[in-house]
Amino acid sequence: MRHDPVSVLGLGAMGRPMARNLARAGFPVTVWNRTPGRDGEVRAAGGTAAATPAEAALPVVITVLPDLPDVEAVLDREDGLLAGWRENDVERPLLVVMGTHSPEGVRQLGARLHGLGVRLVDAPVSGGDVGAEAGTLSIMVGGHAEDVLRLKPYFDVLGTTVRHLGPLGAGQLAKACNQIVVATVLTGISEALALAVAEGLDPEALLDVLGGGLAGSTALEVKRDKWLRHDFTPGGRARHQLKDLGFATGAGRAAGVPLPVTAAVEQVYTAMCALGLGDDDHSGVYQVYEALTRGSRPTTRR
Repeated sequence: MRHDPVSVLGLGAMGRPMARNLARAGFPVTVWNRTPGRDGEVRAAGGTAAATPAEAALPVVITVLPDLPDVEAVLDREDGLLAGWRENDVERPLLVVMGTHSPEGVRQLGARLHGLGVRLVDAPVSGGDVGAEAGTLSIMVGGHAEDVLRLKPYFDVLGTTVRHLGPLGAGQLAKACNQIVVATVLTGISEALALAVAEGLDPEALLDVLGGGLAGSTALEVKRDKWLRHDFTPGGRARHQLKDLGFATGAGRAAGVPLPVTAAVEQVYTAMCALGLGDDDHSGVYQVYEALTRGSRPTTRR
């Protein structure tokens, strides 16, 4: 089966396995990353590395970048996507932003690119680096139906749950809702774990009983070993979680919907970043509770 070529810009914890999975599935994949040396895994799977975004300006381009200023930078730089599309006479290219961004910011970018003949779809993902590796991401899509249909073969490789939720920005709004739940669950488990440890309970036993009951969740299952090993090597970084919570609270204000729980969790992640832990995994929010209760002694249980 013939597959249309695609480029992936951004080879971080999410973008690298996503690009690799597309290459393994038979897509001609071109990749670019700001930091050189991260493309080996994709090239080994059959992908091609570009030296500049302009060289990666194919009819379909996926960005997996931290924020919209990063996307705008690869569009507008002298050797960026816009220059590459012009030079290669690519008509109506399709840009797919799969990072997590502001819903309103995405809509504004879409309006700007529409005037330049570029189609935009937002398709943020959930599932973390584990889901990206396994190709089991949940993909939340916003954009025109014909553009989304064109992207289905790529999405089917990257995820197992793909939903077109509405016009441009709808995917980002859904991701903001997702991040409310993820951050709240991670903070709640961390808070419960801090209490249990302070009172002398075995943390592994506690996570066992939480996981076996109504408190069980994919977040607990995926992050369990990070808590037990106190190894917060990042999958999803805390500073990115904080950014996403800001999008959620901003959307809540715009819609007139109070988000008191989200606001409280946002403050806990603000504290985590203020402690210099912003590049740790977002499950490392547990360390905020350790800092707050430092010096406490476990109680012997009888």
